[in-house]
Amino acid sequence: MILVAGFFATLLGPTSVPTVESAEPAVEWNDKFRRTEGWIGGDGAYSVPLANDKVLWLFSDTLLGTIKNGKRADVKMVNNTIGIQNDRGERAKLTFAVRKTAGQPKAILAPPDGKGWFWLHAGIAVNDCLFVFAPRIESNGKNGAFGFMQVGQWLATVSNPDADPSEWKAAYAKVPCVEFAAERSISFGAAVLRAGEFIYVYGYEEKPAKPLPIRKLLIARAPADKLADFKSWRFFGGGEWNAGVKDAKPMVSGLATEFSVSFVPGLQKYALVYTENGIGDRIVGRFGESPVGPWSEPLLLYRCPEMHVNKKVFSYAAKAHPFLSGESELMISYCVNAFKLGLVIDDAKLYWPNFVRVKLK
Repeated sequence: MILVAGFFATLLGPTSVPTVESAEPAVEWNDKFRRTEGWIGGDGAYSVPLANDKVLWLFSDTLLGTIKNGKRADVKMVNNTIGIQNDRGERAKLTFAVRKTAGQPKAILAPPDGKGWFWLHAGIAVNDCLFVFAPRIESNGKNGAFGFMQVGQWLATVSNPDADPSEWKAAYAKVPCVEFAAERSISFGAAVLRAGEFIYVYGYEEKPAKPLPIRKLLIARAPADKLADFKSWRFFGGGEWNAGVKDAKPMVSGLATEFSVSFVPGLQKYALVYTENGIGDRIVGRFGESPVGPWSEPLLLYRCPEMHVNKKVFSYAAKAHPFLSGESELMISYCVNAFKLGLVIDDAKLYWPNFVRVKLK
């Protein structure tokens, strides 16, 4: 067992909580993602900065087709796509990559055994490689927006991330320290963060409850050059880094399956950002002095208005994008979906990344 650097700081108790100065939609970034042809919506929206002002956007279920008179038409769905952002700020330009086989759109990343499909979670670029955590999903036989279940977690290593994503060369490995059972699930890769010589891999423990499951934060880390070497992973529990996932200690409740952890320079704090309980109108943040906390009580960052206008939709997938954020800001994206796919088709205002700029002090 290895004591975590800065462990004695964790004995001081939870960090102080900043104040929200303002929280407003970032219309200029919303507009960059609104399209009327080709790529016409997707969820997930993880971002991965590369070199030379290039950023990859990782999307899960994606809609392809056209938008006419406020509705989607000729719609096809693929399980993941990639957005490519060149340049930053106002000059940023976005294109979208979809793999095609025999003229038909296909997901960029797919399970090598052909079973189920991949959604895309957090990614990170290290040296010349891109690493993307990919939940393997299968149908659970139910209809509607929740007709799926996660049955595994994989790590994709892309050796040529600067190429067009439809030409990526990816190697796949099962993440071994996960569990998906009726009474408990454990997963890693919902967020990643490089801090110093380590990459921190964030996940969660989920237990069934009503009306929503209870999720708590889990943290692992690996040397930055050994992320794909699962034997090098260590798990945080009780102020120590342990070799076994059984020693990982769940922290802070109310988590989602997608979230972010990032450093806010103006506050000199780390921010854990998520949709409270995974689904709902509340985007919250917890703040810590180190990548492992201790984490503050949740601070309400923004209330998504869509669920108050239409009871047939729900908000989810909130996360921060530090490369878009100012010194004391959080640029956050979230998605709005509907309980029935037909509403998403008929209302083209749904199913895009929605951006909010939160200023803190």
